[in-house]
Amino acid sequence: MRNVYVLGTGMIKFGRYPEKTVPELGAEAALEAIKDACINIKDIEMFASGNLYQSNAMIGQRILQQIGQTGIPVINVANACATGSTAFREAYMAVGSGMYDVAMAVGVEQMGKQGLLGGGGGSDPAYATEGRIGSGLMPAVFGQAGMEHMRKYGTKLEHFAKISVKSHKHATKNPYSQYRNEVTLEDVMNARMVAYPNTLYMCCPTGDGAACAILVSEDKLKQLAGGRKRAKVAASVLTSDPYTERDLTLPDVSTLTRRAAKKAYEMAGVGPGDVSLTELHDCFATAELVHYENLGLCGDGEAGKFIDEGGGVHPNLGGKRPVNVSGGLLSKGHPLGATGVANICEVVWHLTEDGRAKERQVPNAKVGMAHVIGLGSACTIHILTV
Repeated sequence: MRNVYVLGTGMIKFGRYPEKTVPELGAEAALEAIKDACINIKDIEMFASGNLYQSNAMIGQRILQQIGQTGIPVINVANACATGSTAFREAYMAVGSGMYDVAMAVGVEQMGKQGLLGGGGGSDPAYATEGRIGSGLMPAVFGQAGMEHMRKYGTKLEHFAKISVKSHKHATKNPYSQYRNEVTLEDVMNARMVAYPNTLYMCCPTGDGAACAILVSEDKLKQLAGGRKRAKVAASVLTSDPYTERDLTLPDVSTLTRRAAKKAYEMAGVGPGDVSLTELHDCFATAELVHYENLGLCGDGEAGKFIDEGGGVHPNLGGKRPVNVSGGLLSKGHPLGATGVANICEVVWHLTEDGRAKERQVPNAKVGMAHVIGLGSACTIHILTV
C-alpha cells in the first residue's frame, strides 16, 4: 500500500436542519473540504459516500449534483454506526492501492428527533431480544455492558457519570458540537434514567450532520499541499465479529474493537502509550468506559481508576490521555453516517494545529486515533500521524 494523506477536511455544525436535504448537508461539508484542500471538484477521482437511513437513495450521486458532476466512480456505503468511517476507508484503499491519487469521503445523516435505536437483528427471531429476554434498544444493550463491568470490576455509577461531565465540558470549546452546556456530577446522576446505569446525560443525542475528508497519495501531497502540515493515515482497519457461542442476553461490544486495535497498532507501528488523543465511539457513557480498556488506554478492570486519576480529560483541564476532546457523541451528537468522518476530522485538526480546533488544541499532538463500532457488527480504527 502507498502512503495516504488527508489533504483537506470539512464539517458542518451538528444539530437539526429540517429545512435541508441530506445531499445539501453532505455538499456543504464537501465544499468546505475542497476549499481546505485548495483543489476543485475536477481534481477528485473517486468518491465514497456514507449514509445509513437513505442508503438506497444514491446519496453520493446526489451530493455531486450539488457540487459538480464529473463522471467519477461513486461508492455508497452503509455499515451501521461505522458507515462514515467505512466510506473513509474505501477512499483510503482507493488511493493506497494506486488506483487513484485523489479520493473524497463524505459521511452524512439526517436523523432529527428520531429516538431510540434498535439492534442490528431487526425483527429476526434468531437475533432479536426485544420482548423476549430483554431489550435490543441501544441504551439497554450498552447499559448491560456497563452493568457487567460493574459486576466484574466493582465500577461505580459515578465513574460513568464522570465521563459525561468530562465530555460536556470538552464540548464547550467546540463550535461544531450540537450541545455546548456543562453538567455537574449531580446533574448527570439525578437525570432521568434511560437504561441503568445510563441516565439521560449519558446517552448521545440524535441529530443531523455531515463531514468530509479528501485523501491523496504522497506524490499528490507534494504537488498540492504547498508546505502545509498534513496528517498521514498510518493505519486503517475494519473488523467484524468472529464466531463465538451466542449469548443473546449480553451482546459482545468489545471483541471486534480489541481485534481492530491490535491490528491498527501493529499497522501503524505504535502502541497505546504513543497516542496523543483518541476520538472513540461513546454512544453511551458505558461504551466509552469499556472502550478505554478495549483500546488499551488502560488495563482490564482499570477504567474506573483511569477516570478517577484524570484519564480521558484534556491536559489543559489537568487530565491525561485525552479522549473525545470534541465533546464526543455525548455532546457533539451522533448522526450515524457522519460520525466516523467527523471523528477523523477532529483528530486531523489537532495533529495539524488547524484553527478549527484552536480552543481545544491538544498540545504537541503527534498520533491520533479514531474509533467507531456498529453492532451487527463493524468496527473501524484509524490511526493518523504527523
